[in-house]
Amino acid sequence: MAKTPAQRAAKHGKGATPPSTPVVNTSTGRSPQKAQGNANLILIVGAVASLLLFWYFHMLTLQQMTDLSDGLAMPQSMVFGFDVAHVEALRAAMDADALGQLNYVQKTAGTLFALVFAFTAVTMIAVNVAKKSVRWVLWILPIAFAGISLWANAAIDSMLGAETLNEGTVLLTSALVSASWLLLVLTLAGIGVALFAGRKKKAAPVQD
Repeated sequence: MAKTPAQRAAKHGKGATPPSTPVVNTSTGRSPQKAQGNANLILIVGAVASLLLFWYFHMLTLQQMTDLSDGLAMPQSMVFGFDVAHVEALRAAMDADALGQLNYVQKTAGTLFALVFAFTAVTMIAVNVAKKSVRWVLWILPIAFAGISLWANAAIDSMLGAETLNEGTVLLTSALVSASWLLLVLTLAGIGVALFAGRKKKAAPVQD
């Protein structure tokens, strides 16, 4: 005859756990506060990395490259674009080693900055903006920035290394560089909107 739970408890002691009672391990549980803290840590690391890469690429390396170009600015630094005369003077001033250094810097620091900044911006928007349609609109800016920046870098390499300079190529490359700077500013504005939305969401009273 099967024993009742009370009989089994009396036999094994009050502290005994019935065989059918599952043991739940709560040591690996993640609270919402912990998840938010992890997201904030990722954003902080991404923001610091983006700032350092921007400084290294635009403020340090590209400025130092002017020593190899008779003081002429690199195309990536020219916010409002450039013309054929500037590119011709740049091609005449820079030898193969200088062009190789510029190509290497673009493929390393330039690529990393575009990708890290875009990823950080997308994550920051996702964390702070609750409305899906607004998120998608704001996501377009950093994604477009990364794509245009990488395209501009490739176009600059092709333009400076071409045997003959084509005016149409110069105009396209100049437009890409200016567009990348504009998208950078717009992405920063989008991040500001996202942070404002996130702050407003946290300040809103919780309704039952």
